[in-house]
Amino acid sequence: MNREALSDRIFGGVNKLFLFVVFIIVLYPIVYVISASISDPVYVNQGQMWLFPKGITFEGYQRVFQNPEIWSGYRNTIMYTVLGTLINLLFTLPGAYALSRKDLKGRGVMMGLIVFTMFFGGGLIPTFLLVSNLGMLNTVWALIIPNAVAVYNLIICRTFFQMNIPQELQESAEIDGCSNTMLFVKIVLPLSAPIIAVMALYYGVTHWNSYFSAIIYLKDRSLYPLQLILREILVQNQMSDTMMMTGDDMEAMAKQARIADIIKYAVMIVSSLPIIIVYPFMQRFFMKGVLIGSVKG
Repeated sequence: MNREALSDRIFGGVNKLFLFVVFIIVLYPIVYVISASISDPVYVNQGQMWLFPKGITFEGYQRVFQNPEIWSGYRNTIMYTVLGTLINLLFTLPGAYALSRKDLKGRGVMMGLIVFTMFFGGGLIPTFLLVSNLGMLNTVWALIIPNAVAVYNLIICRTFFQMNIPQELQESAEIDGCSNTMLFVKIVLPLSAPIIAVMALYYGVTHWNSYFSAIIYLKDRSLYPLQLILREILVQNQMSDTMMMTGDDMEAMAKQARIADIIKYAVMIVSSLPIIIVYPFMQRFFMKGVLIGSVKG
């Protein structure tokens, strides 16, 4: 017993040490970016700032937020994220529940066709032509409708319903005269809070970080999401002025490089902070969703 207890303590200690090392490895880049965003870029580039801020300055944030398009980008991204996530849930949850029902005829064929789209797609040009023919170019819907359902998320939801909604519960509800719609709304959804939270997190993060679709489908700058605005700010500060410089403008070039370095880290924080704040509150649901998807496909 003593030998087993000692081995258990050793095993537990090694695990704790390993997790602590992983925690430091994951935490360091976050702390470094935060510190670099408020540090003088000279110290950052020279390697003198490796953990805590040095030569504190908020010039990067000032330059980022001086751009009025930042606020419109925030507004648009919040709208796209909220509206897009609601539409994602509206299509994913009922579809996954229907595919989880054993009494749905042809569900194997339907699931096969849906999974097929995970591996084969039309590509960018056919998708662009489809969006254009549907009249969605330069509209909010071009960013939301083409990605209304993610197959991977659909599979996770279907697995959750199969494992956590007893067949007997469905049968008893049908005996009591409950329709399929009422069964889904009144019984299934209240029992599915964890998977709803997981899907909201998955889809929300995807919408928040998305910018490629906006590059392809949007022309009106007033519709640009935050990520695209920040990308333009970063690229413009790195290249626009430098392209017009001569060999004698080294001082101006160095100043431009300094501004680009200041903005670079501020942009990372501005774009990531909302998700970083939200994620800890959703982490336990997130982990459950990952386990659901790994146990059974």
